[in-house]
Amino acid sequence: MITQRGLGYVNAGPIPIDGKGYLDNVRFIPSPNCDDRPIGCAINLLVIHNISLPPDEFGGDGVIELFTNQLDPKAHPYYDILHNLKVSTHFFIRRDGEIIQFVPCDKRAWHAGESCWRGKPRCNDFSIGIELEGSDTTPFTDIQYKRLVALTQALQDTYPITQIAGHSDIAAGRKTDPGPCFDWVRYRAALTGP
Repeated sequence: MITQRGLGYVNAGPIPIDGKGYLDNVRFIPSPNCDDRPIGCAINLLVIHNISLPPDEFGGDGVIELFTNQLDPKAHPYYDILHNLKVSTHFFIRRDGEIIQFVPCDKRAWHAGESCWRGKPRCNDFSIGIELEGSDTTPFTDIQYKRLVALTQALQDTYPITQIAGHSDIAAGRKTDPGPCFDWVRYRAALTGP
C-alpha cells in the first residue's frame, strides 16, 4: 500500500518531521520489516547506504519491492538470493531526488544487519537508515546530495543525532556502501556550510 503524506514530494526548504517520525510531503510506502526500538534507546546515529536493484540499474521498483517483501525472484537472476530477505530502511533517496519513507523514525528499521559502532552493537536499535539509489561504481546526483543534506539537517533538528557513518563503517568487511563514489567531503561541508 502506497500512501502520500502531506502535499507532494519534498522539493526545497525545511523538511518537517512529525512527533512519530514521519516526514511531511513525501511518499510513504509502509514496510512490514520494522519493530519497536528498545525502551529508552536514543536515536543518535545516521547510517548512509547505497542500493540499486537490479545491481547498477536505476529507476525501477526493485528496491521498493525488496523493502515491502514483494520482490519476484523470477524477475531478475540476482533476485533469487534476495527474495527471502526481510530488510528495510527509513528513507530512500532516488536519483531524481524523490524521498520515499518506508519506516517511521520512532520504529527500528532493519537496515544495518550485524553491526557495531564505536563498541556498541546492534546499530538498528539507535540509528536511522538512509539509502541512496546508487552503487559503488556510479557517482551520486547533485539533487541526491541536496536532499540528503536537507534530510540530515531535519533529522538532526529532531533527534539527538551526533554521529554519521556509512554502512561500511558499522559492518566493516561485510558491506562496502555507500562506496567510493560517495563524496563524504562534499556532504559534510554542505552540512556545516552557510
